[in-house]
Amino acid sequence: MLKITIAEFLQGVADLHQLPKNELKEVLFIGRSNVGKSSLLNKMCNRKSLARSSSTPGKTREINYYIINNEFYFVDLPGYGYAKVPEQMRAGWKRLIEDFLKRGRPIALGMQLIDSRQEPTPLDLMMMDWLEYYEIPYLLILTKSDKLPVSKLSRQLEAYRTRFSPQLTEGSCRGIVPFSIVTSDGKSELLRLIDAHLNQSQSQKKEAV
Repeated sequence: MLKITIAEFLQGVADLHQLPKNELKEVLFIGRSNVGKSSLLNKMCNRKSLARSSSTPGKTREINYYIINNEFYFVDLPGYGYAKVPEQMRAGWKRLIEDFLKRGRPIALGMQLIDSRQEPTPLDLMMMDWLEYYEIPYLLILTKSDKLPVSKLSRQLEAYRTRFSPQLTEGSCRGIVPFSIVTSDGKSELLRLIDAHLNQSQSQKKEAV
């Protein structure tokens, strides 16, 4: 299983011309504002404040790169869906993210975060459509799972598996993982899946050479 020993902030990217020149494999963190992306990233890296949330939801417009074990990147995409963000900014976000996904750089895995207590929003579904369209393997991460009783979380998980069965069986979705920052439930499973996809993408690269 993957063990993270080194995790450092590398840079923020507001324009795709600013992307790191060293093309390491990338693991993307995707989700709406306040879904817990920064908290998840910190938990995975065993760091309390590596990734910092903006005090104003929806304000962060940069793609943040973190270098992990000097081998690959965690990439935190800007949060979406905050109602007070001007329409022009939302349109800019869509252009930046879609251009980012279709640019052809080495994305090993996307992690689409959704609050386990809620239904996917239209923007969540749009992001999943983009990941499917560009054939990027991804996981659905149901955050804040500790806030649901075990029985209700089980029903919610089954409902997600039923709803997204086509993506799980024939599409790019590689699994649905409940996750809790409080209890660390799901952390080991995520580390295992990230490791598997990093190794898989590396093997595919070698076969293509």
